[in-house]
Amino acid sequence: MPPFTRNLLTTKNMARICAITGRRPVKGSSINRKGQSKKSGGIGTHVTSITKRKFRPNLQRIRVKLPNGGTKRLLVSVKAIKAGLIQKA
Repeated sequence: MPPFTRNLLTTKNMARICAITGRRPVKGSSINRKGQSKKSGGIGTHVTSITKRKFRPNLQRIRVKLPNGGTKRLLVSVKAIKAGLIQKA
């Protein structure tokens, strides 16, 4: 039995977390730069501001066929769907 099938039966409904892969939002930064690059003949770019942001997984709410024969609506990342880790009901 693949390791993710155990999670299908026991997962509670959590926001923005993939039920199969466990992908969740991660923190990051949006960096704004200004100026002409040295390669283009300028004096180089400079960081003007750094803003916090989140990278959110592309989750879809789909009906999934469970290993025990039942069906359940789950939040699943598109990466898991494309990889064939789940079977649509």
